[in-house]
Amino acid sequence: MTKTIGFIGTGVMGSSMVRHLLKAGYHVNVHNRTKNKADALVEEGAIWQDTPAEVTKQSDVIITIVGYPTDVEETYFGETGILNAAKAGDIVIDMTTSTPSLAVKIYEAAKEKGVLALDAPVSGGDMGAKNGTLTTMVGGDQATFDAAEAILNTFSSKVMLQGVAGSGQHTKMANQIMIAGTMTGMTELMVYAKAAGLDIEKVIEQVGAGSAGNWSLSNYSPRILKKDFTPGFFVKHFIKDLKIALDEADKMGIDLPSTTLAKDLYEKLADKGIENDGTQALIKLWWGE
Repeated sequence: MTKTIGFIGTGVMGSSMVRHLLKAGYHVNVHNRTKNKADALVEEGAIWQDTPAEVTKQSDVIITIVGYPTDVEETYFGETGILNAAKAGDIVIDMTTSTPSLAVKIYEAAKEKGVLALDAPVSGGDMGAKNGTLTTMVGGDQATFDAAEAILNTFSSKVMLQGVAGSGQHTKMANQIMIAGTMTGMTELMVYAKAAGLDIEKVIEQVGAGSAGNWSLSNYSPRILKKDFTPGFFVKHFIKDLKIALDEADKMGIDLPSTTLAKDLYEKLADKGIENDGTQALIKLWWGE
């Protein structure tokens, strides 16, 4: 029997993920804090529900991808939240990049009700969501992962169980630490090449074919050259992620100086009122608007 999916959070990422679920033949109930962001999905066959609880009542598997850990907390534990309505045997999957400790809290609260929980943040940005090529990093129990894997594969090209509850979030933090380095490196490459009077496109083509090639360079440098700062991933959300990563590192007693520098640079960008641009807008610290 095809499971009915509930999907909460139909923003830049969520909308594309819902479309893949609809194309795969799933019945999808949706909710978003701003209703008009779900209107197009409803026209395409999704069913609107007024609260996370209503989504949960009508669904077997409930997926969330919202903005911040505070939003996750409210979505799961609020008065009209998921865990107030979840039934034994339901699966809840939080795909927001959030804190490992909150992932464990959701897992334990769900378990008390006979509800199965996974934390499954993603990497790949808006294009990964549109193309169905997200990398999905999962924490939780093997049996729950096995039950949900086919659903996650509808919008992912790489889905892996990394370990117990919270492991998906820890893996995403490792991912964001790496991205912090590649974004600052790509930006400074472009700044340097321009200052040296080089043809930036030719430089990117050549270094991208060598050991400096990486996803950020391939996907974001063309947007920068077109002055396209549309968010595939918001500056404000990247700052949130880097703060979580640094907090977790501090708990483990490790120092991450380059990640700290990247966080400081993005905060400087946000202070200029650019927090709603995509992360490629880091170049504006050098090249301006």
